[in-house]
Parts: sequence; structure tokens; C-alpha cells
Amino acid sequence: MFPRDVLSTGPLILRPPVEADVDEMVRMCSDPVTARFMPLLPDPYEPQHALEYVKNAPAKWADGGAEYAITLDGRFAGAVGVRPPDEWGVARLGYLVAPWARGRDVAATAARAVTDWLFDQGVRRVELEAEVENVASLRVAYKAGFREEGVRREARRLRDGRFADFVLFARLRGEPAAGAEPYLPFFEGGELGDGVVRLTPVEPADAGDYHRMMNEPSVAAFSLGHATSLEDDERRCRYTRYWWASGQRIELTIRDAASGAFAGHVQLAQVAPPLGQAMIGYSLLPAFRGRGFMTRAVTLLTGWAFANTPLHRIVAGTDVANTASQAVLRRAGFVREGVHRELFPKPDGTRGDDVQWALLRDARDRRGWLRLR
Repeated sequence: MFPRDVLSTGPLILRPPVEADVDEMVRMCSDPVTARFMPLLPDPYEPQHALEYVKNAPAKWADGGAEYAITLDGRFAGAVGVRPPDEWGVARLGYLVAPWARGRDVAATAARAVTDWLFDQGVRRVELEAEVENVASLRVAYKAGFREEGVRREARRLRDGRFADFVLFARLRGEPAAGAEPYLPFFEGGELGDGVVRLTPVEPADAGDYHRMMNEPSVAAFSLGHATSLEDDERRCRYTRYWWASGQRIELTIRDAASGAFAGHVQLAQVAPPLGQAMIGYSLLPAFRGRGFMTRAVTLLTGWAFANTPLHRIVAGTDVANTASQAVLRRAGFVREGVHRELFPKPDGTRGDDVQWALLRDARDRRGWLRLR
């Protein structure tokens, strides 16, 4: 059984919940964002539910777990719960942050403090999970020093009946736990634009447009891998924010700035921090070709990358027959570096050559292309 210690960390005080927290707890648990990512919470969440939680908290401590209310500058700001450690000394951590306390590192600070406290109590390993679409929770895990260990596919059912994938994180007692700065930070303002095109993060709602584009014959002709279903592409679009938060890749829609219409897709993938290198890839719907959209999109993304990440090289590979893509890269400043012979498999069993291109970080001022929105 854990001692009912009060924990102090920075501006936060963590203490057992009390009845005076009920009103604020109801407000927190009635928030749409909270409800979206906490499907087991009652809906609607009523005062009696919060009061029941407060009254049951001592029993959870008695059973070997812990329940903390987080206060920020004296005001209720969230909650942290710990499941009792199992026979191998592994505890499971969960947290909630009230809407009025978000954006102030409350959850990351509290999660780190509670985890350190658990290690002091003899716990060997602390785990937490975050849904792949729960960007805020993913970022909490990274900031609190947890290491990503894998994805649990279709681990839990959501309110809409769909099963969702969850990312598993853990910290071990005694290992360094410095919170890592993101290798690929999110866009300040949420998107990039130059008045003609907008680059916005891919969302699940974009799956239909993305699927339609990838099945367009002129796009499919230069795509690698097998054809995907709409369901496959919906699943892919649910992963894009997780890939970005974890530093694996950036997936963006290209939109007509005037109409907001989906025009195409551009990505930074195959991110290799030891090399300072990533690969750019892109596709554009036929209706938007010939208007400079792709050159603008590539220039916007590469300019942002060199200004905001440690990347030194951005590379691209094009089928030798894809002269339109090669023209985009030339206009965006890429230099041809060589050819990988017979790299790309073709549907007829033959293989096509891959023309390699690279753009290096240099002293040119690219900021004129960027306008953060």
C-alpha cells in the first residue's frame, strides 16, 4: 500500500481528491475532448459520478493504487490515477487535464512526478497508453520521459463502437528519463501557406479524398505497394498525428488556398536523425496540375524543415519516366545525384530506374516562401 503523500512539483500540488473538487471534476469530464478520449466515462457526467469517484478514492489507495487530484495555483486542474503494481512490480498510470489548465505542461509534469514517486516506493516499471489520435496524450508521454514500446492494435472500443489502436509507453526505474524535444515540431499556427496553396495536417476526414487521389490512374502508375481500400486509407489517416508527434514523418494535404479544396498530398518520411536526412514525396490530382501547386508545396515544406528542424538533407526518388515529378524538384532547387537501376517494381514484372535528387541546407533565405497561418 502506498503512503498518501502530497506531492509538490513546480506550480502543481498533487493530493488525494476531496468533495470540494466535485464541481470542477464535472466540468472537466463534461468537456468534449475529455469525453472523446475517455470512452468509459458516463455521458452525461453528473455530480453524483464525481462524488462517487471521490468517495471510492480511499478504497483504491487501500487496494494498492493511488488517486491524485492535480491543483495548479490552488485550483483543481486534473487527476492522475495509478493501478496497483502487479506481481512483477509494474504499475499503470493514467491522467486527465481540465480544459482551463491545458497547454501548460500540467499532465507531463504530474506524470513525471508521480512516476518518480512510484520508483521511490519500489515500483520497477510504469506504463501508460495513448490512443494514436490523442496527440496531447502522446506528447505528454514523450515530455515525461517515457519510451515508446509499440502499438496495441484495436485495443479498446470507443463510444462510436470502433476499436482504436493505442501506443504503449514505459519508464524503468534507474534509466535516464529526460523529456525529448520533438525532432519534427508541429507548425506554429497549425499550417503553412503562401496565398496560393495551404499545407494542412492530414486528418481522418481527408481519407476519402486521399483514397480517390491514390486510385487515380496517373498517380497509381508511380505509386509503390499494392492498392489500398478506403478502410485502409481511413486507418492510415488516423495515424498521421502520431507519426508526426513521434518524429517519424509529416503527412500533409495540399489545398487550394482560394477554395479550400483538396488538391494533393505531400510528406516528409524516412526521417533519419543520425544522418539529418528525410525523404519528400507527393501526389497531385489532375485538376490542379499545371498551376505550380506542387512546386509551391515542396518549397514551402522544405523551407520550413530547414528553418525549424535539424535536417540537413532532403532527398527524393522519382521513376525515370516521371518527368513531371522531376521538373517539380528542379524548380524547387533539388539537384540530381544519380540513378538506382531497376529499383521500382512494375505491375508487369519489370523494374524501373530510380532517379535520385537532394536538396541541402544552405544559406539561401527561404523565408519569403513561408507564411504561417
